[in-house]
Amino acid sequence: MQKLDLSKIREYGNLDFLSKQLVEGFITGLHKSPFHGFSVEFAEHRLYNSGESTRHIDWKVFGKTDKLFVKRFEEETNLRCHLLLDVSSSMYYPIKNNGKLSFSTLAAGTLANMLQRQRDAVSLVTFSDKIETHTECKSTTTHIMKIYHELEKVLNRKQTLQKTSVVETLHEIADKIHTRSLVVIFSDMFENMDDMEKIFSAMQHLKHNKHEVLLFHVTDKKTELDFDFDERPYEFIDLESGEKVKIQPSQVKEKYIAVLEDFHHELKIKCGQYKIDYIEVDIEQGFDQILSSFLAKRAKMR
Repeated sequence: MQKLDLSKIREYGNLDFLSKQLVEGFITGLHKSPFHGFSVEFAEHRLYNSGESTRHIDWKVFGKTDKLFVKRFEEETNLRCHLLLDVSSSMYYPIKNNGKLSFSTLAAGTLANMLQRQRDAVSLVTFSDKIETHTECKSTTTHIMKIYHELEKVLNRKQTLQKTSVVETLHEIADKIHTRSLVVIFSDMFENMDDMEKIFSAMQHLKHNKHEVLLFHVTDKKTELDFDFDERPYEFIDLESGEKVKIQPSQVKEKYIAVLEDFHHELKIKCGQYKIDYIEVDIEQGFDQILSSFLAKRAKMR
């Protein structure tokens, strides 16, 4: 499992380098893959589909893995992927390391790196209460470097009070994307918790337009889901409104957990109903969860 001190990401700098290291570490760790012990880029292989010609099977890989892989070629249809990154104020939690935002930014960078290796086209969308950045969808090295530059700007920006508008963003993106694509969302989904239908009407807009949707629901599980705080007075601050409340954790813990569990349960159920891939992501669990889920989704779209 690949972990990185989220508070150190800004110090390391060079998102391109960090993303490359995370992807290469992930590839090295894949068990029984055609890439283990090879210097080949994994973009050059795909799983063999029963019934197709055996002409391009890589028999050397078969000898090492006992699995059939086919060499890919430039003319094969590549993926178009749109990375949607929530940059609203709640994503700066935990404040000590801007945890959810730092994690999601680097996770988006690792996917951009992986997409480039597979010669896929990628765009970046950042949004809060409105779309802030929307790049073109390309696969060139220059374009990928532009995406890294935009992500580094996100990492270095100052926190301001900005609400989330997942609903409006998804409707707008659905109207703008005209070619079947994979839409990957990084968000804590702290919007319209009392009206899930609005969120899913927006996601259904994407599905209606034949896009595939992969939602990474980003959380700091220990405090946001388990409400694991020491029993002492705290001042809790709503990062999107600035509202403050002073309480002991035990005063609200039971009710808070019940509400969050209901919200997460409904989110999972609705995603299943709409055939949206839902991945609950704990920022303390590293980046392999992102990369493996993405590869599984991409394989289904071939």
